[in-house]
Amino acid sequence: MSAPVVTFTANPSLDRTLVLPGPLPRGGVTRLAPSSTEPGGKGVNVARAVAAAGSDVRTVLPAADDDPILRALHGLGLPTESVPVAAPARTNYSLVEPDGTTTKLNEPGAPLDGAARAALAAALHRHAEGARWVVLSGSLPPGTPLDWYAELVRSLRDSGARIAVDTSEAPLQALLAAGPDAAPDLLKPNSEELAQLSGVPETHLTTNRAAALAALSELHARGVAEVLLTLGADGALLSCAEGVWSATPPRIAVRSTVGAGDCSLAGYVLADLAGAPPAERLRSAVAHGAASAALPGSAVPTPAQVAALRVEVSGVRTVGLPGTATAPPHTSITTVPAAGRDVH
Repeated sequence: MSAPVVTFTANPSLDRTLVLPGPLPRGGVTRLAPSSTEPGGKGVNVARAVAAAGSDVRTVLPAADDDPILRALHGLGLPTESVPVAAPARTNYSLVEPDGTTTKLNEPGAPLDGAARAALAAALHRHAEGARWVVLSGSLPPGTPLDWYAELVRSLRDSGARIAVDTSEAPLQALLAAGPDAAPDLLKPNSEELAQLSGVPETHLTTNRAAALAALSELHARGVAEVLLTLGADGALLSCAEGVWSATPPRIAVRSTVGAGDCSLAGYVLADLAGAPPAERLRSAVAHGAASAALPGSAVPTPAQVAALRVEVSGVRTVGLPGTATAPPHTSITTVPAAGRDVH
């Protein structure tokens, strides 16, 4: 029997979080606080967060049978389908300062040959049958065709599962350029990625709500059914057929932003599985992201930690399709701090 959620991570990683005692002095010696290593990659992070909430999930990824990332995933009890590859999973490093500022150092990962890509696609399709959500997340390994996500979305249509994609840069551009038949049911950009897609400067999107709404409407015109725009410390916007909603996160002491966007996506999917309406799906997404940011490293929150947070949700446009009306031209969305961005 298929799990209701299947995640796919083409470029998995071991995420090493290094906790700094203060700002990093270039050229100096820094004595680290206790650090941590977790199995990662954006799809793996989504799967860990879904599992932490008590929902069944399966994650698909490339990894050798003796790769440390598989040992770590098995240690967590996370059901995994792996396609053997020769090279070990990459290691990503996060340097976390006391105020929560996070600097990421990501290795590129090992290339996937055609046989490995075909085996991964077959495994993904096998588990997508009967699933309610398939989540394709993260960067693509070097040498992977940039339109691979678009190809996977098209081929997953007959599974009956809803498809979410969270990626950036060239793979994101290729996904949206491939046409409406390759558009996912849910896209989760941040403000930087929305700027890449719209051609509008990020600072304009984050300070002018009308510009942000116009950019979201353009994504709908290109075939995307729902858009969850994450804004780090400034919350999120959800745009879908029922309307547009804005969420303000609770005040928290940020410990690490690593994986916070992935937890937001998991929170959205979990709420959808429970049959929640759009505003509650957005509330769940922001609560999960905030709860994650309050934890060290790439830890994922428990249901109790999520439930303890209050998230305010308000309707921006709750009648008609997105794009049929405009917000006041100078309504502001507070500029997103760098520490609040997702990093792929």
